[in-house]
Amino acid sequence: MCRLFGLSSAPRRTRATFWLLDAPDSLSDQSHRDPDGTGLGYFDADGTPQVHKAPIAAYEDRCFAEEARLVHSVTFLAHVRFASTGSLQVRNTHPFVQDGRLFAHNGVIEGLDTLDGHLGENLALVEGDTDSERFFALITREISANGGDITAGIETAARWIARNLPVYSLNLILTTPKELWAFRYPDTHEFYVLQRPGGGHHGDRHLDHAGTGGRLRVRSRDLSKAPAVVVASERMDDNPHWSLMDPGELLHVGPELEVTRRIVLPDDPANRLTLADLRPEAAASQKAA
Repeated sequence: MCRLFGLSSAPRRTRATFWLLDAPDSLSDQSHRDPDGTGLGYFDADGTPQVHKAPIAAYEDRCFAEEARLVHSVTFLAHVRFASTGSLQVRNTHPFVQDGRLFAHNGVIEGLDTLDGHLGENLALVEGDTDSERFFALITREISANGGDITAGIETAARWIARNLPVYSLNLILTTPKELWAFRYPDTHEFYVLQRPGGGHHGDRHLDHAGTGGRLRVRSRDLSKAPAVVVASERMDDNPHWSLMDPGELLHVGPELEVTRRIVLPDDPANRLTLADLRPEAAASQKAA
């Protein structure tokens, strides 16, 4: 299953180190466990989005055990991909960039011909083959149609897809230089949020999060004193204050770290997919690790 991770330390720029942990035992193990792509997105001080990503194929005999990047940003977005739609190429690897925003998605959307027709000329925003980037293009269009309101853009795009296309999951993170949004829909995959005070639960520790699957670890000594908000596909430490987002819930972290949460899609998709409905490669990508 794809992994999503987002962090905001607004309004403070934070130094954080990201590791992709990888210790393959055999090519057979890799075919079941290894990511098909990894990506890290953040913003320079002037607001320019930066993305480091690579399509790491499961069958490749990789020579590294960990990849570390030390970067500064107010917001961060990391994604570990298990491919469901689109070949293993950089153009299909998350996060994606459109109109200076970063986006990553975990899930499956079908009926892409219908979505392409609905996008019309905005299909030109899509450089790859994935359902995820098309979802982002629809959000980008709806943000513009709503006068730059990102919350409204996400809500409008997700509602259209839920009503018109077969949906397995629309979980997403979208970031700008100072803000972060996360959306869980429907209840297919879990999605957690942690409003972390400076020093964390114990009050005197830097941020150090690691996923249970060993795919991602994030560390920031800067957050030993400063607060942050973290969203992730799984609880990443022993802090008891991780909160499971509700199905249909859209979370927004503002430029002063203010958090708003509300249900924007209370009903199931009109055509809700199950694992049994998916193509074998798509189903494999969505199973829990």
